[in-house]
Parts: sequence; C-alpha cells; structure tokens
Amino acid sequence: MLSKEIKAVLIIFSGIFLFLLGYNFLNATSLFKKENSLFALYNNVEGLQVGTKVTVNGLSVGKVAKIDFLPNTTKILVSFTIRNDVVFSKNSVAELYEAGLIGGKSIAIHPVYDNYTKFKSGDTLKSSVKPGLTDVVNQQIAPLQQKLEKVLTNADSLFSGVNNVLNSEGKNNLSSTIGNFSSAVKNIDEFVSRFNSISKNQNKNINKTIENLSMITESLNKISDSLSESNLKQTIYNFQKLSSNFDKVLTEIQNGDGTINKLIYQDSLYQNLKNSSKAIEILLNDLKSNPKRYVHFSLFGKREKPKE
Repeated sequence: MLSKEIKAVLIIFSGIFLFLLGYNFLNATSLFKKENSLFALYNNVEGLQVGTKVTVNGLSVGKVAKIDFLPNTTKILVSFTIRNDVVFSKNSVAELYEAGLIGGKSIAIHPVYDNYTKFKSGDTLKSSVKPGLTDVVNQQIAPLQQKLEKVLTNADSLFSGVNNVLNSEGKNNLSSTIGNFSSAVKNIDEFVSRFNSISKNQNKNINKTIENLSMITESLNKISDSLSESNLKQTIYNFQKLSSNFDKVLTEIQNGDGTINKLIYQDSLYQNLKNSSKAIEILLNDLKSNPKRYVHFSLFGKREKPKE
C-alpha cells in the first residue's frame, strides 16, 4: 500500500495537471496536440475575445490565444493557434469580421496556395478588416444624415423667409385673399344650384328639342332616300347634254354661222333699222304737220289735189 506521503504527492500533481488543462482550455490551447502559433496586427479589435474560433473556409482550425498591444505602438497584436495539419502560404490573409448580428468578431483566414514558402510557427500574416453590418449601416446613414441636416437647414431658412414675407400687412392681404376665395366658392355654389334648378325646370323643353331634332333627322333621311331613289343620274346627264348643246350654239355664233351671229357681229342690220326708224320719224312729223295730205274728208266729195 502507498504511504500517505505518496498519496499526497499524487494528489498535488493531479491538481496541477488539472489546473494546466483548465488553463490551456481557457486559453484555447492543448497540451497534447502540437499547434502552430501565428500573429496578425490590427488597428482596432473591438468585439474580439480570447478563445474566439479561427476558421479557414468556414472550418474551425484554431483559436485566439492572446490579444495585446504591440510594444511601443498603438496597434493590436493578436496571437492565435492553428492546427499542425493545416497548410497554406505565409501570404494568406487573416481577416477580422463580425460573426453575428448581436456582436462579437472572429478571424477568418483566406488561404493562399502559391509557390511561396509555407508559413512557419511565429509568422505574422497579412491582416484585413471586413466591415460589419453596423459599419455598413453607419456608412449609409452618415450621408443620409448630412442630407437630412441640409434639408432641415433649407426648411428653416424657408420658414424664416416666409415669416419675413408674412408681416402684418402680408397676413392681412392673405386673409383678405382667402376671404375673397371663399366668397368666390360660395358664388360658384350658388351658380351651380341655380343651373341645376334651371336644368330641372327646362328638362321637358330639352326633351322636346331632342325629339324635334330626331324628327328633323328622320325627315332628312327620308329626303335623302327620295333623292337617292329619284332619277338623279338621268337629270344630271340631260343637264350635261343641254350644256354641251349650248356650248355648240355659242361656238357657231362665234364662228360666224347663223342669223344671231349676224345680228351680234354685223352692223348692216343696225344701219337698216336706224334708217327705217329715221324714215318713220320723218313720216310721223309730216303726218302731224300735213294731215290733209294723207287723210281726205269732204262733205261735198271734192278732193284736194295732193301737193307734190
């Protein structure tokens, strides 16, 4: 059997071993697995905590071991461990990103597989920061806030200008204008009501007028039907024939054919008529001056010799 001293020593060593296991668990390290330590520099690691998972393509391959300032600088040096079986180039990027909507950040390694040298434990990887939802919202809200401030400023200046314009006289003019507008609206309402009453009273007359118009339309339709049924084409043909005959007569007159042409274009008949009229006039004058020469009347039957 073991002595009390040996049991006490074993208990002490077991406690130390359990303490180391717990400490390494809290620091995301392991006593049995060999892991590589890597570093990355950031300007701000708000939300990142020790023990946060480190992923490669979404797979958890390590944990954040330590977060502290880089000596003599304001940058933050983050130390994290990676499984020994994970291999990628030292040119890979350790990106800091938001792991969820509530908060908290994690590190995702974007591996690069090139011909460069594989990373070694203790190397410092390139770092980058992916804007989170809060950052994106802030970036979108910032210009919107500026625009809103400008709008409010313009609105303030507009209201101040309106207040300057609407002094006591302007307010009185505006109130009088509104009163005139209201009276105009009342007049329009009265006009509409009168028009409605007139239209109601004259509804019968309007109906009669519409009926008369319909009757006139029917009469016009009947007239058009009668005209269409009459021998209008024959009448037009006869009129055209008469017009062509009249054109022929005019043509013959202009060409010198017929008596009408001689009456119009030759003055011999006019001269004969003129001479005959003159002779008749002389005869009438002589008849007036010497009636006995032409009319003989005697009670005794004695006839006077005509004067030569």
